[in-house]
Amino acid sequence: MRIGAHLRTKRAVDVVIETARSFGADAAQLFISSPRAWAGPIISEEEGQTFREHWKESGLGPVFVHAPYLVNIASPNKEFVEKSRTLLARTIDGCEAIGAEGLVVHAGSGVEGERDAAVERAARILAELVPMADKTSIVVELMAGTSGAVASTFEEARELFGLVDQEELRLCTDTCHLFATGYDLATAKGVKETFAELRSAGLEDRLLLVHGNDSEFPRGEHRDRHTNIGDGYIGVEGFRAILAEKAVQKAAAVLVETPGDVEAHRRDIETLRGLT
Repeated sequence: MRIGAHLRTKRAVDVVIETARSFGADAAQLFISSPRAWAGPIISEEEGQTFREHWKESGLGPVFVHAPYLVNIASPNKEFVEKSRTLLARTIDGCEAIGAEGLVVHAGSGVEGERDAAVERAARILAELVPMADKTSIVVELMAGTSGAVASTFEEARELFGLVDQEELRLCTDTCHLFATGYDLATAKGVKETFAELRSAGLEDRLLLVHGNDSEFPRGEHRDRHTNIGDGYIGVEGFRAILAEKAVQKAAAVLVETPGDVEAHRRDIETLRGLT
């Protein structure tokens, strides 16, 4: 099982590799452009080749790219959706250039009370994006059950994926998001029931990435606040059960997006490795 972290660093490959190693990570997620700007990445052929070659030589596992925070593919604002689509298209080009395993895109949110229209908007954009990628997978990250969210549960994800109707589309689950939505990830029984629902929704084989984050708030509060592994309401035993699930073990990586410095990230990764 590859266990790594989101690296809040420049995309220069030597910096990324050094940071990943300082965390004790063997997989990584990063931004390849400003997470709070619409410009998108510009990666030259030479820069992309250098990244691919150095990353391969490093012996590290898969690298994922997270879409900028501005993106909302389910927005009721047509101009905003179009800007999101354009930014994602540019980001796909950047992902292909550096050899990223996947591009993580939030399922998005609409206005409360018009979910059907929001789901259709998100599905349309995803259906346009998937064929743009060659080697990079488009990976939909479920939300935390917040107001207007398109997909937070596995049943909602099943509906969204069915509308997109693209076999290449992949899934990312965030343990904090699932817990905030209401899934019981703090007990072995709850974890088994959670992943049974994933299987019944027909999404087990779509799960490519897991964001492993503890939750600062209790279950079902719809509050997306990450904390370090074992310091939150999911707890160490919850993560032990999560990591024992076959779907998680088959995923490309488990990545932490927890707060703190290098040592905090190293501890989180070591904690997760100790539970496998």
